[in-house]
Amino acid sequence: MQVLIGGIIAAVLGIIGLIFWWSHFLVILMGGIPIALLLGGALAIYVGYDEIRDQIREKKEQGEETESTDELEKTKEELEKAKAEAEQYKQELKKAKSNQTKETKPASKKKTEKTTA
Repeated sequence: MQVLIGGIIAAVLGIIGLIFWWSHFLVILMGGIPIALLLGGALAIYVGYDEIRDQIREKKEQGEETESTDELEKTKEELEKAKAEAEQYKQELKKAKSNQTKETKPASKKKTEKTTA
């Protein structure tokens, strides 16, 4: 509530001040507008420059992203090849083990027959 009353008093005093010192207000306004335009233009230049830098940075990142995506795809392909080779080696190992057990079983049977006889 106090803020509202303070705001009303400030607005009334501001209107009274403008009425009595209108010519002085215009002089200040005439000096303030060019400064405001100068500062606003400088700010716009800075923001535009920053935006251009961001766009350049984004293009670089997209290029790096594309390269990293290509590398990722190559790595995935290599991984798939390695998995396929590993699977092939597993199958060969199973075949070799099964062949080895088949060869050793008859020999072990002969040894048991000799020992029993």
